[in-house]
Amino acid sequence: MSSFKRDKKEEEDTGGNPYLNLDKTIVLQEARYFNETPVNPRKCSHILSKILFLLNQGEKLSTQEATDAFFATTKLFQSKDVMLRRMVYLCIKELSSLAQDVIIVTSSLTKDMTGKEDMYRAAAIRALCSITDSTMIQAIERYMKQAIVDKNPAVSSAALVSALHLSSTAPDLVKRWANEAQEAINSDNAMVSYHALGILASTRKNDKLSTVKLVTRLAKSPLKSPYALCLLIRLAAQLVENDDSDASQPYIDFIECCLRHKSEMVIYEAAHAIVNLRKTARDLAPAVSVLQLFCGSSKAALRLAGARTLARLTTKHPTAVAACAVDLENLISDPNRSVATLAVTTLLATGAESSIDRLMKQISSFVSEISDEFKIVVVKAIRRLCQKFPRKHQSLAAFLAGMLRDEGGLEYKAAIADAIITLVEENPEAKETGLAHLCEFIEDCEHTTLAVRILHLLGREGPKSRQPSRYIRFIYNRVILESGPVRAAAVSAVAQFGAQRPELLPNIRVLLARCELDDEDEVRDRAIYYNAILDSGDQQLINDFIIDVPKPNPVLLEKALRDHIATNPDEPFDIMTVPMEEEKKEEKEDIAAIEVRKPKQMTIEEIYSEQLAQVPGIEKLGSIFKTNMPLELTEAETEYRVRLLKHVYVRHIVLQFECINTLNDQILEEVHVRLECPPEYEIKSIVPCQKLLYNQPGSVFVVLEYPSSYLDSLGTFGATLEFVVRDCDPNTGNPDPGEGYADTYPLEEFYMGCSDQIRARGMGEDWETTWDRAANVPEISDTYALPEQDPAAAAKSVCEYLGLPKATIVGEAVKEIRGGGVFRGGAPFLVRARIASSNVGVTMLIAARSPREDVAQLLLAAVG
Repeated sequence: MSSFKRDKKEEEDTGGNPYLNLDKTIVLQEARYFNETPVNPRKCSHILSKILFLLNQGEKLSTQEATDAFFATTKLFQSKDVMLRRMVYLCIKELSSLAQDVIIVTSSLTKDMTGKEDMYRAAAIRALCSITDSTMIQAIERYMKQAIVDKNPAVSSAALVSALHLSSTAPDLVKRWANEAQEAINSDNAMVSYHALGILASTRKNDKLSTVKLVTRLAKSPLKSPYALCLLIRLAAQLVENDDSDASQPYIDFIECCLRHKSEMVIYEAAHAIVNLRKTARDLAPAVSVLQLFCGSSKAALRLAGARTLARLTTKHPTAVAACAVDLENLISDPNRSVATLAVTTLLATGAESSIDRLMKQISSFVSEISDEFKIVVVKAIRRLCQKFPRKHQSLAAFLAGMLRDEGGLEYKAAIADAIITLVEENPEAKETGLAHLCEFIEDCEHTTLAVRILHLLGREGPKSRQPSRYIRFIYNRVILESGPVRAAAVSAVAQFGAQRPELLPNIRVLLARCELDDEDEVRDRAIYYNAILDSGDQQLINDFIIDVPKPNPVLLEKALRDHIATNPDEPFDIMTVPMEEEKKEEKEDIAAIEVRKPKQMTIEEIYSEQLAQVPGIEKLGSIFKTNMPLELTEAETEYRVRLLKHVYVRHIVLQFECINTLNDQILEEVHVRLECPPEYEIKSIVPCQKLLYNQPGSVFVVLEYPSSYLDSLGTFGATLEFVVRDCDPNTGNPDPGEGYADTYPLEEFYMGCSDQIRARGMGEDWETTWDRAANVPEISDTYALPEQDPAAAAKSVCEYLGLPKATIVGEAVKEIRGGGVFRGGAPFLVRARIASSNVGVTMLIAARSPREDVAQLLLAAVG
């Protein structure tokens, strides 16, 4: 027990990390000390600590290094020191996945596992199960069963947790230990009971009937362990979610009964389950009452749990939370800032319009005391409030402007700017107020990216305001005072005023002429560029290159340019073939989120670009035009799941069949797809999937060339999956000897439509102007009788066929579709359709305009 002693001097010297600058080579050399006899337990423990530290810091050991360290560590089994032995077990666990021939220590670990020293047994079980594979675990099955029902809780828990890990590799074997786990559920130790229930739930997760029986039986005889009871509540909640019938009522009654449990943990788990399950506010009352009590608790953890859950509930049932307003207001002054911030955001989300001013006064003193991350949460709550109560925009905008003048980082300032920008874009009455606040802010803005963004907004919204000239001074000040990127953005913003307000054009030309003398190349180039376009007087040119400029996806544009330079450097590059950058959809934010690290959003084309790179010669097809959303070709519960992605190029289409094998006793090899194409299509190449393992996706690619005529591109395809089946061991995945046998699997037919080949573009407010400007373009129109009985349903159906968003539908009694976009190859088009009820049903008059007449014909053929 000498290893438990520490010198007083050592206790006092606690500064720094003693393992900070470890060198892997030196530590591995020190491990050779394990071969000496006798050994110093204290020194050995210190060396093992260094090895574990290096491994947990991500240091990579070669197989030989790990094997040498592993076998040197096994020499320490000769020591009887308790602390050293436990360190040995830890090190064996960590090195077992890196070293070779680790099975050699099985006998030593088995001996410790079945010995009389309880300090060894639990750690030995964990180490043994980590190095033993599914084929050898049967040799210790008897010992594992004994350990599960052992009287020592540490040993029992170690066996149960190890069994839980083994269930992923040997599920059938672990199922045989169900009787022992069932016995362990009744243990007086809370953790043993919890782990035992975890084993039973894990082995029955794919068997709904067994899970129902387990939950029903345990719900009638409440468990002693609060941890196990929490897990049981979660299992019951899952059953309720998956069953909408009255048969789930007993589980709901059980969860509600747990609201009266003596353990706060169980009470919260039950309240949390009810809040996330129930649909009506009436059923939420008991859970909300419990959470309300938590808000008044003396324990910070309970106050946080109550406030956080009520905040989440606000998004679905704000009226149910309104009763807790008094308790939440008391939390505004809570010393825990997480609790206070949640209380504030919840009050903002549930408060009435009449209480907004009072809340703002309470928050004004609160905001100055919290950090930026909490301020951002408050700003987002105010932003939602602006959308909820548009008439309060004056006071809310003034409050945000005050926050904008305070000290803060870029992220905080950007959140406030986002809120004001949203206010400007969504509330016409607030446009002048919001723009004035932003103009005042950029006078002293120290963040380049934020200044550029606000200038872009002023250029877009300023010309549409009642007094556009008032904003030009603020914008031009940036040309005089700011850095290069901000000056360039200011030039672009000024050009917007000249393009959209003819009365200001002479003054704008003077300002742009001055910018042509700027020291920055980008500023000069932009000024010359915009001056030349404005001097032309061509309204179409001004619209296409200043007002409504297409924005290609930058990632795909870079890839398209690289491919173009590598394959066709002498030919002109058509930017219209590159997919446009999609507008970011406003996601519903979680009120309770204090800090959210959102992953970078990627388009579907970016997601699949690496997979498409596997296709030989893919760069010769040019830049990708569009990737369509996946289409399921099989039912969800079939043995093989296949979905189709259509990657559209100018003259070709790549069909990607994503396949998943759901049978764990089979491996599919040489997987390919046999297509039945319309006669005008030509198959260029097929890239098969060489091996499809259990539950691991693989893809088959088929490259097709489009017909020369656009009208011939519409058609139905048949598909059959062909492969070689090889049986395998379901536990290890090793294939059985033999060559396997050929088999096929029919897939559903799929249609190549017009919507697959076009990319819709958002049409601005000046739709009529855009349509009139295309008056000289070839137009094709026709009248159709539609099968639908309702004009609204018919309009949605037409939009689906044409690949247009639902936002293009306007009108009430008479539905009108106003859409446009680009066809593969870069040909633009406009579509206008009027749909109304008539005596014979629903009638549609549709017209399409495009520089290419065959594109207009295709659009009408798609709905004809």
